[in-house]
Amino acid sequence: MELATLIETYREALAAKYADRLLPAHHRALDAIARCRTPAAGEVVARCSACAQIQWHPCSCGHRSCPKCQNHEVTQWLERQREKLLPVDYFLVTFTLPCELRPLVWSHQRQAYNALFAAAIATLKAFGLNPKHLGAQMGMTAVLHTHSRRLTFHPHLHVVVPGGGVDVNQALWKRTRYQYLFNEIALAKVFRGKFLAAIANAGLQPPAGVPKQWVVDCRHAGRGESALEYLSRYLYRGVISESNVLCDHNARVSFRYRDGETGEIRIETLPGEDFLWRIIQHVLPRGFHRVRDYGFLHHNARHRLQLIQLILQVAPKPITPSERPRFRCFSCAGAMHVIGVCPPVNLRAVARCAQAPPVRIAA
Repeated sequence: MELATLIETYREALAAKYADRLLPAHHRALDAIARCRTPAAGEVVARCSACAQIQWHPCSCGHRSCPKCQNHEVTQWLERQREKLLPVDYFLVTFTLPCELRPLVWSHQRQAYNALFAAAIATLKAFGLNPKHLGAQMGMTAVLHTHSRRLTFHPHLHVVVPGGGVDVNQALWKRTRYQYLFNEIALAKVFRGKFLAAIANAGLQPPAGVPKQWVVDCRHAGRGESALEYLSRYLYRGVISESNVLCDHNARVSFRYRDGETGEIRIETLPGEDFLWRIIQHVLPRGFHRVRDYGFLHHNARHRLQLIQLILQVAPKPITPSERPRFRCFSCAGAMHVIGVCPPVNLRAVARCAQAPPVRIAA
């Protein structure tokens, strides 16, 4: 099933049922996904280098919530992260907000997500600088997720952490031991206090009944590459792959997901408009950065990272940047060269022109 087809079928029902919750960013995402890889998104004109045949190819929409787009961007992000990998143990730390805070987070997404980043990173930095734990400055890569496996609203932050840090005073690298980073219960207590303080500084009032015990999961992640590959799945291509959308029958859409506790594949069926809402509610505010680097992994700390690689005897491997896939000729499979671009069509402007009264031109 293609998501664009489901949008065309159930968009009116979605607008009728969730009119009070749909935001301009949601409508922009729906418009982009619906026109992706169609002439409405624009077309490129390409000529075959072998047989000189000319063909038209529709463009992709480029929206980060579209399941058809951004494959090349994901590859580029993974290549950049692999260049930073160190020969140490890595850890995946997950900071989860309790369900009592989700209505507040939904209503003030930009402020709440920024507070989530700030509180989680400040917690890890404080633990890393504590001489009882590590006594060093750490590097981190944080990725925001807002969905559960069932696509419900479940904001949490994944942080990939190399097992070690830089002791600035002694100018040396300190490594963690025994595949252990920090105590999860202690992390959760500090994270709770920092997040509540952050939202208070943002002018938000937490609801009554916020639990005292929060959840932070800290687990060993091998050499880090598997954790980065897992996080890359939802960076630019939405929260569900079209291959997991099984069928649309009797105005109900079925999709599959993997249960996080048992690992079993499960199937859930929802009315079409509810399924669209499950997906579209995870569109982030415009311009919001889902992934952020900190410490010696930040792009402004390249010299420090190079020094760490030198200390750990990491031989930088020259990585050839992957090229964007090229068009192939339908007739001879030769390489196609772009010779022109047709801009996208503004569907809303066309609709307004169609509804406008005719204009009389004087003779």
